Amino acid sequence: MAKVSFEKVTKVYSNGFKAVHGIDLEIKDGEFMVMVGPSGCAKSTTLRMLAGLETISGGRIRIGEAVVNNLAPKERGIAMVFQNYALYPHMTVRENLGFGLKLAKLSKADIDKHVEEAAELLELTPLLDRLPRQLSGGQAQRVAVGRAIVKRPAVFLFDEPLSNLDAKLRASMRVRISDLHKALKKSNRSATTVYVTHDQTEAMTMGDRICVMKDGHIMQVDTPANLYKAPANLFVAGFIGAPEMNMVDARLQSADGQVCMVTFAGQTVSLGLEKSKRVIKYAPKAVTFGIRPEFIHLATADSPKDQLVKGTVIRMENMGSEFYVYFSVAQEHLCARIPSAQVEEYLTDVQGKEVTFHFEVDNCHAFDKETEENISLERK
Repeated sequence: MAKVSFEKVTKVYSNGFKAVHGIDLEIKDGEFMVMVGPSGCAKSTTLRMLAGLETISGGRIRIGEAVVNNLAPKERGIAMVFQNYALYPHMTVRENLGFGLKLAKLSKADIDKHVEEAAELLELTPLLDRLPRQLSGGQAQRVAVGRAIVKRPAVFLFDEPLSNLDAKLRASMRVRISDLHKALKKSNRSATTVYVTHDQTEAMTMGDRICVMKDGHIMQVDTPANLYKAPANLFVAGFIGAPEMNMVDARLQSADGQVCMVTFAGQTVSLGLEKSKRVIKYAPKAVTFGIRPEFIHLATADSPKDQLVKGTVIRMENMGSEFYVYFSVAQEHLCARIPSAQVEEYLTDVQGKEVTFHFEVDNCHAFDKETEENISLERK
């Protein structure tokens, strides 16, 4: 296994465009790191610099203790799986799996051994004598992964490998790749993995940690749970989660020097003592108030009176076990996730009507308007 380190790494193209802005990132031995972000955020460029397919304009990249800036791809101890599989159409699955080992001049016995091990791990044994045109998309992708495994690299690199698959196959392959990583790690084989995707579902379900990127900058690196519960800034809060976090323009106000209130769209809710302790020093201040849809509930007789918001229902989407209830508060549009049983009991024929919601403010966020930093997080 090998750790991977980016130290102030930059990428500037010949036309002067700066794609990557001095990023620092450490990926631990055996870790599954997912790099995620919108198109054009430089996540694939960053991966290609690690692979040696893009030159580095500044900084250093290490694999293990070795600086690899000037090493050719084949000298870096990496294996890469691409979006388009890149299988040789005239070779069988067995030949595709073993081709890299043949170039490395391994003996036929060693090649056969490595190929058979990879085929068994990926359930490809019955397909070894087929040509790529005889494979489904999922099978072809497994061959591409197997070709990486047989090389026994120090680091696995995946560049949006599931983008060409349909939704069902993507879900299946997510599980296979995650299980493969765990199996390699358990057997004490190289398992350090860097996986690039624009799909947050892949990121949240596969990564030990996730690196969120925007415009060539790293916005936050953390576990999936922490990214979701404690986004460091407005971009991460909006990018992670579906449906996305509700965000509205608001103002913090101190009620009595201890409890902080947040006012938006003509309504006011209390943040409670714990949350107030973190943000009261910023009051009075204009902020972006954020709350995820699952923390907006239908109000009941037991709901705290200082955490109620009235909104007009715009539409509802039936998701099976729950409904996405979209409502407006003045000019602001928000979404709540309400269990189907509650919708059927309390929200029949309510479109266009006013409903009272309970905002679970212990799970809300306040973002600085200027820096977009989450000022409501507990500081360590």
